[in-house]
Amino acid sequence: MQSIPSHTIRQVLLMGLIFALFAVIFWNLSFFIPALLGAYTLYVLMRKPLEWLIDRRKWPKKIAAATLLLSSFILLLLLINGMISLVGKRVLTLFKNSETLLHNIEHVVRKIENQYGISLINPENTKTVSDWSVHQVQGVLSATVNGLALLLVVYFILWFMLTEGRKMEKSFFDWMPLQHENVSYVRKKLNNMVWGNALGIPLMGLVQGLAGLLIYWILEVPDPWLWFFITCIAGMMPLMGASLAYVPLALILLAEGAETKALVLFVYGFIVVGSIDNIARMWVLKAINETHPLITLFGVIVGLQLFGFIGFVFGPILIELFILLLQVYHKEFHPPWAGS
Repeated sequence: MQSIPSHTIRQVLLMGLIFALFAVIFWNLSFFIPALLGAYTLYVLMRKPLEWLIDRRKWPKKIAAATLLLSSFILLLLLINGMISLVGKRVLTLFKNSETLLHNIEHVVRKIENQYGISLINPENTKTVSDWSVHQVQGVLSATVNGLALLLVVYFILWFMLTEGRKMEKSFFDWMPLQHENVSYVRKKLNNMVWGNALGIPLMGLVQGLAGLLIYWILEVPDPWLWFFITCIAGMMPLMGASLAYVPLALILLAEGAETKALVLFVYGFIVVGSIDNIARMWVLKAINETHPLITLFGVIVGLQLFGFIGFVFGPILIELFILLLQVYHKEFHPPWAGS
């Protein structure tokens, strides 16, 4: 009976130990996975400007990295603050007319009840809506706090990537047990994945903004270009998306007594704008990065399960990374087909 070589046994045991430790680390640091992916995405986008500042402008590495970090952080805050300020002016009108809003909502509900012979306002439904509202508010607050914490972790990791990026990249790719051409293949595919998602997400926001602009013009909404901009920005956000634009606008219209316009806008936003988000997410990413629509669809499902709403961004990247590893395995270990 032929015995197993000791070299093979040691190799299997070492690989088992590595996988076991990786599983423990992965399980306990799962919160940081979106932060790591986000930091790597920003690192790929900032790598060329960083190299330009260091090699061409002769800036010290840490000053160049700090400048890029601060600039991107300020830009992000300005976008968020701009959207909040624009929406806040309209939302203040909503709160000032809260009594009119409640009266109009009750009027619309009573009209629906009389027309279709159903009961919408009763103690049981009221309690259900109240519980659902409390749950949603808690979810939004929790997601906001987690999002802020995640953003800080992203920039913390990004600092080390920018200041020690070349060293980290060299170590990472040197440790990969692959041939040189396959290492280059992995590096190129990772960069394409990041650029595809970085360009695809703003394009999807633009698509939703254009879909919203159409109904804003038809309904003669005041300041349609303002709401177009808000819809574009909201459409790029993984949490609630474009509904952050058309739901407040529908409530404002309802408070002003335009019940029909508010209902049309809400239904259009829920059906058309919500659907076009899924379609654009699949087909736009395919056009940019040759990503198959099913990869995007399954990636969103997996991302939601693992990371919550932010999984809209990173879920497809994980699926693409899994397929990339399969391709690399095939290139590395699959022998050429010797068919006739």
